[in-house]
Order: sequence, then C-alpha cells, then structure tokens
Amino acid sequence: MSQRGLEALLRPKSIAVIGASPRPERAGYLMMRNLLAGGFSGSVLPVTPKYQAVCGVMAWPDVASLPFAPDLAVICTHSRHNIVLLQALGERGCKACIILSSPGSQHDELRECASRLQIRLLGPNSLGLLAPWQGLNASFSPVPIYQGRLAFISQSAAVSNTILDWAQQRQLGFSWFIALGDSLDIDVDDLLDFLARDGKTSAILLCLEQLSDARRFVSAARSAARNKPVLVIKSGRSQQARQLLGAPGGMDGAWDAAIQRAGLLRVQDMHELFSAVETLSYMRPLRGERLMIISNGAAPAALALDALDARGGKLATLGEALTAALQSCLPDGCQAGNPLDLKDDATPERYQQVVSLLLGSHDIDALLVIYAPSAVAPATLTAQRLIEVTAKHPRAKQIALLTNWCGEFSAPEARRHFSEAGIPTYRTPEGAVTAFMHMVEYRRNQKQLRETPALPADLATNTAEAHQLIHLALKEGVTTLDTHEVQGILQAYGLTTLPTWIASDSVEAVQIASQAGYPVALKLRSPDIPHKSEVQGVMLYLRSAGEVQQAAEAIIDRVKLAWPQARIDGLLVQSMANRAGAQELRIVMEQDPVFGPVIMLGEGGIEWQAERQAAVALPPLNMALARYLIIQAIKNGKIRGRSALSPLDISGLSRVLVQVSNLIVDCPEIRRLDIHPLLAAGETFSLLDVTMQLAPFDGDPEARLAIRPYPHQLEEQAQLKNGEPLLFRPILPEDEPLLQQFIAQVTKEDLYYRYFSEINEFTHDDLANMTQIDYDREMAIVAVRQHEIVGVTRAVSDADNVDAEFSVLVRSDLKGLGLGRQLLEKMIDYTRQHGLLKLNGITMPNNRGMIALARKLGFTVDIQLEDGIVALSLTLQENG
Repeated sequence: MSQRGLEALLRPKSIAVIGASPRPERAGYLMMRNLLAGGFSGSVLPVTPKYQAVCGVMAWPDVASLPFAPDLAVICTHSRHNIVLLQALGERGCKACIILSSPGSQHDELRECASRLQIRLLGPNSLGLLAPWQGLNASFSPVPIYQGRLAFISQSAAVSNTILDWAQQRQLGFSWFIALGDSLDIDVDDLLDFLARDGKTSAILLCLEQLSDARRFVSAARSAARNKPVLVIKSGRSQQARQLLGAPGGMDGAWDAAIQRAGLLRVQDMHELFSAVETLSYMRPLRGERLMIISNGAAPAALALDALDARGGKLATLGEALTAALQSCLPDGCQAGNPLDLKDDATPERYQQVVSLLLGSHDIDALLVIYAPSAVAPATLTAQRLIEVTAKHPRAKQIALLTNWCGEFSAPEARRHFSEAGIPTYRTPEGAVTAFMHMVEYRRNQKQLRETPALPADLATNTAEAHQLIHLALKEGVTTLDTHEVQGILQAYGLTTLPTWIASDSVEAVQIASQAGYPVALKLRSPDIPHKSEVQGVMLYLRSAGEVQQAAEAIIDRVKLAWPQARIDGLLVQSMANRAGAQELRIVMEQDPVFGPVIMLGEGGIEWQAERQAAVALPPLNMALARYLIIQAIKNGKIRGRSALSPLDISGLSRVLVQVSNLIVDCPEIRRLDIHPLLAAGETFSLLDVTMQLAPFDGDPEARLAIRPYPHQLEEQAQLKNGEPLLFRPILPEDEPLLQQFIAQVTKEDLYYRYFSEINEFTHDDLANMTQIDYDREMAIVAVRQHEIVGVTRAVSDADNVDAEFSVLVRSDLKGLGLGRQLLEKMIDYTRQHGLLKLNGITMPNNRGMIALARKLGFTVDIQLEDGIVALSLTLQENG
C-alpha cells in the first residue's frame, strides 16, 4: 500500500457512488447531494440498477458497466455487499474506496481483499472526507465547511460531527477533514505523511482513540511536526474509558511520552480542543514565551494571570523605555506594568494607542488584549480599532496577538470581526491563556526535540555477558530473577546492586552475615508473595548473629502462618545500605500493549499504581531525554526534588536511567524489570531490590520498540587508501558539534554542489535536524577518523519505503583517498538490505567526481542541461 494510492482518495478526478439513490433517507442520496453541492469539478458516477439517473446525473447499473475506472468509490449500500463490491471495483481498476459501514466480522476479509487488489480503504465506519479547496464533500456531513489551513483527522465520527458544527458557527475553515473510522488500511501515519507535504495545510489536529502501529505513528508524527504544528486529543485516559472505547489498552502516560517524543502537543479535553482549533487556525508561531496582558479591568486580568501561573507561563518584564512610553499615554491613576489595567473608562483610542506601543516593543513575544463590556468603549468599535492598528503596524507579525472579548450580548459581532481578520479570539481570559500555553508547550516540545544530548563518559556495557546470563537462566527454566540472581546482568550495564547472598535457613544466614559484616538486611525469597512487607518479610539493621537468627526464624514462621501454601526459596542476606538522608526511588519497565517497553520513574512504596505514581518515557533514552523524564517527574509530583541540603543528583539519576534503557533495548528477553527501591544518596545510586521477569524471544528485537534505537550493527572498521583507520557508523544526536566542525572544513564550492545554494551558516536547528534522525526513514552514516567526522552519506526514504534520496559529502582536503566511494557503497548496501527499491540523487554537471563515481557504481546518469542538474538513479532490487 502506498502514498501514491492516497492521491486517488484525497485528490480524485472521478468518484463513483455505489448505491446512489434519489430517496432522501438513503445514504446514497446524502452522498450524491453533498458531492454535487460541494462544487466538485470532476466526474460523479452514480451506480445503481434501480434508477436511470440520480440527482440529475446519469446512473450506471453496476461497477462493470462504468465508462472508465473511477479514482475513488464510496460504498453506500448495505454492508453485506462490501466484499463483492470491493472485488468488482478492484477488477475495474479503482484505486481508493470509502466504506461507510461494516460489521467487525468483515474486517479481516476486507483488509485482505483491499491489499490483494491494491485499493486504499478509508474506513469502514467512516463519516467520509471533506477537502474544501477542491470542492469535495464525500461525507455524510450536512454542514458545508470553509476553506482554511487546518487539517483535521479523527477516529471518532461523533467528535468529527461536533467539530464540524462548531467550526461552521465560527466560520473556521479546513484544508482537509478526514474521518478514519476503523482504520483498516489508511491510518493516521499515512495521512500525516501526506499532510506534512501539503501546501494548503499549515497545522494538523488529530483526534485519536487507538493506534495499529506505534513505530509508524511516532516516525510519521515526528517528521510532520518538524514542518508544521501537530496537536493531539486522545480519549481514554482511564482504564475504564479505554474499555468503553474498545481500545487495546495502552497506558495514558505512554501516550504522553510518545506524543512529546514526536514533538507534538496534547490537549486535554473538548474545550481545549476548540481553543486549539482557533489557535492553530490563526496564531503565528511564537518567537518566545513572554506574555503581556492588557485589560479594561483588574478582575479579568487577574483571572488570566492565575491561569498563566497555573500552567507555568511567563509574564514579560517591561524595560524602562517601554514603561515610560506607556505611562505617557495613560491617564492619572493608571500605572504602567504587566498586567496593564487600562481602567473601566478605557476608550477605543486608549486601547489603540497602547497596543501600537506594545507591538513596536522588543520586550514582549505575545500580547493578550482583554475587553470587558463597557459603555465608554463599544465592543465592535474597539475591536475594529485593534484590527486597524494590527493591519498597519510594521512589527505586528513579530508578536503573537490573542484577544478575549467577554460577554454574550455585545461581544459576538466583535469576535466575528477578529475571526475574519485572522486574529484568534476567545470567550474567557482563561481560554485565551490556555490557547497561548498550547503554543508555549508546543514550542517547548520542539525545543526539547532539538536539544543536543551529551554522551556520558565511560558508560559500562557488556551485552555479551548479559545475554549469556539471560540465556543460561532461560535454559534452566528460570523466568523470574530476584536481586541475587540478577546481579551479574545489571553489573554488565554498570548498575550497582548491594552485595547479596542466598541463605537456605537461619543457620546459613548467620554464617553469611558474619562473613559479610554487620549490619545486614534479611529478606524473604518467595515467588508467591508479591509484597514482602505483607508478612514483615524484610528486616533491616540486624547487628549480631543472634538478631539475624531470630529475624530469620520469625520471617519463616510468619509466612507459614499467613501464607501456608506459599513457596519459600530461602532468605536474601544483604549488606546494609546507608539510608540516612537517602531517597527511595522506583524504576519499572513494563510492556505497554501499544508502545512496547516503557520506562517508569516514581518513588518507592508498597502500592504501585503506575498510572498515578510514575512519569513515563519510551526507550531508547539518552542523557537529555532521561533528564527530561526526571524533571517531569519532579514537576508533576511523582518524585520529590529534595531540599537544598540533600538535593537529588539529576545527572547521576539520568545516567542510571540511560543504563536501564540500554539494558532493555539490548535484551528483548526482559519482559519486566522492577527496581524497588533505588536508593539515591548524593552521587551514589544503589539497587536494593530488583525483580526481573524473562521470556524467550524470537524475531527482530527492534520491532518491539516504538522508537528505533541506534543501530550498532552498522558500525564497521575500515581504512583510507593511505592506510589511516576509519570507523563508519550511524550518526548520533551527540554528533552536532563534530558535524559543525566537519562542515567548517568543506569548501563553499563543495557545499554548493551538495545543497544547490550558497550557505553561510548552519543554525542549531539545521544541525539538530541532521543529527537527530529516527533511523527508520532516514539514515546518515558518518566516517570518523580520530574523533572527528571526515565524511557523511545520507539517505531519506519516502513514506512507502520504496525510493530514497541520497547524498554524499567528504571533507574537501581528503578527496582522492577513496572515502566518497566507501561511504556511497556503505549506503547502497544499507538501503538494499532495508528493502528499498531505488536510490536517487541529484548533482550538478560541474561535479564531475560525483558523476564518475556514480557511473562506476552502476547508477544511471541523466544529464538535464536545461535544468542545470544531473539525475542519478540506481535500482537496488533485481525484482524491484
């Protein structure tokens, strides 16, 4: 299935309506009426054996008799005909189909049929789609929609209808409005790839209930979010809500983690969703977070200020020049500040004058103008003055402007004027601030995506050792390991457990304790008792042989009394950690049904409710992502940041999280890992109790991860023609400084050949985009010599993983050493193994070295002198 098939669905030149009808109560009538009323310029072909014409358009008795193959078909008949009709459409050459209804029992058959016939399916149970720029209304919607720049994708027909109704009343427009239904074939990721390249779409809003492929979603969403804002509302926060939707689980925290990792923004409810639609439709991207609030009353400004404070927003600090300028145009008793109360006698002229000054200032990034009903300043007139000053001011585009016109009698007309002028407007001060904070949080997510992470020094990793110990345990039929048994695996990844021994009875416990040195801790080993504390199965600070013997016998006696059926596998004897001033944390890895392995961070405790008590992240983690998880856990009250006397070592904890992440990524047999607790004492982090659950694993270990990890297997030692050693490896996010140094040693001429334009400087964002790739649809391989990058090759595949665009760049002073050829050969091998069919590239006629190399490696070379380019193409698969 391909993106090319989406063209037939989203930009059809002809549409067949199967089951078209002149009877108003029929689905086939509604579809015909909407298609004809929408102004669609292509052919509409009604298909029905009952009527010679429908809505004045000649009808065809069946699919086979159609005069030509339609791009798109809409099946409006009873669902029992779906399979037969889909088969007929495929044989006729139709490329895409919207199925409005079908029972769940048909799903597998429909999916198989569509795949075999190469037809793209929207639905079933889809409301349809609207594309107002093409006059296309292939939906059941009774409401026409306006042309706009916002694309809306929803899995819920009920939410779709609500948004359509609301947008009509607000006269808000859309570029696309697509109801996915059950997403048997076309899913969110397909549409994100399409809309990311669509010139009519400047922002995307998703309404999700479930995902079929987390990896594809995260990859497509990350790619789209680099080009335009993407907002998400996800229903089913609680377990009960997910059961109601019939969605396949998925922790809400895991959804949050995936949405943030992709650089999207999540809105919480329908009210925020409406605000988000308004915001995305009109607001310009923020240049910063400093907000200025002006109002004709203290109370509305105070409400806005409270909302800003609750969401962690920032007020702008006014400089002396701006303060003096504002004071000069304010009446006596009016103090320049932020928020700025213009008083209830503020006239339209006062608003106009103050807004003009603020738009010209470099002290603010965003301006919220609040208006409460006033006899002195009529609502509509004040709004018009504000619109005028904004239209004329030279710096108006530099400041994000939001308006809140309160009231339901005098304000609606003013709000309509703002909407028509493309200025976001809200009914309440809190709604305006919520919208502003949407943009701030989106900006923060994007900024976090582009942070350059640092690699921790000397991070221990002995994957072979860990694999050997895990496979040995599985071979012996052991699937649950406790602290003693897991020590070797953890130590292979630099994770420190306290020295631990197993004692079979109280006598052995005393012998071990005497050798280990007092004080010690004694812990029950029983696979049948999940919480040792239920039977006082943990005894701490035992300081003598007598105390150890007494504690051991007491633990065993309590188990036999309270849990007579429980197995007792002896006792753990552990050196006592120094808990004075230490903090007990908990790190858990579990398998999420949607996103695969997730890492959770919280505090120690018996009752572990991950949904409430933990911050969640998706592996793989680097130091920047681990730090973000910790900050989030502190900010949301999942862990305490600690006092200034004993602060939490965030860098040290980040390192532990990265080590845990590496272990999980490298060892797919680990089904669950529970570190309970992790004792944090200054720079020391000790794993006191650990439980690990194992299961045999077959298949691709990377496939279980929502985000593809760094592909170690692509690392390869090589050498230049002069014998100097080289390392070829995939690019890392941490390579940004090295990449910058590399580009500085490439001549302007070579950069021109590579980028087809003169580039004076690469920004941090440019370099972040080059180094922070997802290894799924983009691969960059660097040649490293003595800790410096000396060459890079890159390939970016299309969304269908069919074609890839490649490039090669070698440091200008190292040409002639065979580096370019080695890099390109490495990329050819990679793309071939990755299943791509074609590798394409473009260079300039003057770049003779690249053209000669391409010819040697079997590329087709097409010199297009009129366009001043040379197209290079290599077929990768013999059967491609």
